[in-house]
Amino acid sequence: MPVKFRSGENIPLEMHKARMVQNLNLLPVEDRVKASQEAGNNTFLLKNRDVFLDMLTDSGVNAMSQAQFAAMMNADDSYAGSETFYRLEEAIKEVFSTPFFLPAHQGRACENIICQTFIKPGQSVLMNYHFTTTKAHIMRNGGKVVEIVRKEGLEVTSDLPFKGDLDIGRLRREIETTGAANIAFLRIEAGTNLIGGQPVSMANMREAVNIAKSAGILTIFDASLLSDNLYFIKQREKEFSGTNKSIKDITLELGKMFDISYFSARKLGCVRGGGIITNREDLYNAMIGLVPLYEGFLTYGGMSVREMEALAVGLRESLDFHIIEQTPIFVEALVKELLGANIPVVTPAGGLGCHVNAFAFCDHLPQSQYRAGSLAVAAFFAGGFRGMERGTISEERNADGSERYAEMELLRLALPKRVFTLSQIKYVADRLVWLYENRNLIGGLRFTFEPKILRFFFGRLEPVSDWPQKLAQKFRKDFGDSL
Repeated sequence: MPVKFRSGENIPLEMHKARMVQNLNLLPVEDRVKASQEAGNNTFLLKNRDVFLDMLTDSGVNAMSQAQFAAMMNADDSYAGSETFYRLEEAIKEVFSTPFFLPAHQGRACENIICQTFIKPGQSVLMNYHFTTTKAHIMRNGGKVVEIVRKEGLEVTSDLPFKGDLDIGRLRREIETTGAANIAFLRIEAGTNLIGGQPVSMANMREAVNIAKSAGILTIFDASLLSDNLYFIKQREKEFSGTNKSIKDITLELGKMFDISYFSARKLGCVRGGGIITNREDLYNAMIGLVPLYEGFLTYGGMSVREMEALAVGLRESLDFHIIEQTPIFVEALVKELLGANIPVVTPAGGLGCHVNAFAFCDHLPQSQYRAGSLAVAAFFAGGFRGMERGTISEERNADGSERYAEMELLRLALPKRVFTLSQIKYVADRLVWLYENRNLIGGLRFTFEPKILRFFFGRLEPVSDWPQKLAQKFRKDFGDSL
């Protein structure tokens, strides 16, 4: 249960203590502008030594527990038949009740195996919403992505508790019009990443999976952001909130519900790895050959055995409410700070991070100048914190070369578990308030190098004017010699 303050204030409380620290470096604003230019104004290409608060992602950067570090010393590094693998397999059975497990080095490796195995050219994949690498794997295997998230999921401002839910009526219509034989699988993503870390309700997943299975359609669950989604199910869904139903009750039901689940352990479990789990031996056997081809032998699958030992502990820790609440409560704190200053953000507060609405923040810019990308760069200038563009730059161009404009233009400020303090959250809010007051100084970007696939990772851009210098001059005028 949550901790309440006598004053009535809703303040995130860290349910851990820091026993190891990493020093941070905050560059002067002029050096931040220079570092961004050298990185092609792409926050992915910044050197970490130039970043004060790294809010790019939670992937592989969540804080591990002392129990996880201790477990790493117990690893069995045998190439085949490692005891480490069997300990991890046992943890997966305990958490999900699934008997079959295929290890992989991270979530997109799981997607590669799943898409190669189950997609035939021309088939559709139905889902609540896509993730960048998921969509790329589906398209490279000749598939088509069909998104059926409920309409509120694409509304920035809402009080709907589960904006990641599927539109059940549209799911039925898509199956009827497309035909089950032309649908490779139904994919449901927990904590829907690209629309603000918005959760999916258990009731919605049950209904959607039952519809798909009754039509003979394979069901697949992306559990990478499951920890946050578990928190929201327990807090917001009437069936689970205030009842004696545990987090483990939820994970066991999910494990039995879907034909296949997969996850990036860089998110779920707080280590570096991933895995595919299933209840069905036929599906396991269909995928098994691709693991040694792309990942490694079946008892390590591209993961370090030390990471596998830590993952076994991390999965069990994902059943602890006070662990899984740490990201959502800090996201909520940052969202409230920004809303108090009338800064447009995705509501309700979701998981993963705070998502600033660049459509509204930079409404003076044309979408062709990449509002979310421009805001990500400007935020780095303002405070030295690195966020991630989740907008048009993260999309692929249309087949004719024209721009595919994103439905949402977001700056994601990720809050990895147990990493940042409340004072750092307040610092981020302070700098964003200043930036919002000076938002008309933010200019656009254009590509100087644009890869054809996943351009947001390593594409390079330049400002359309000298706006970075003007923003830095205003910062110096307002803050004096402050960093």
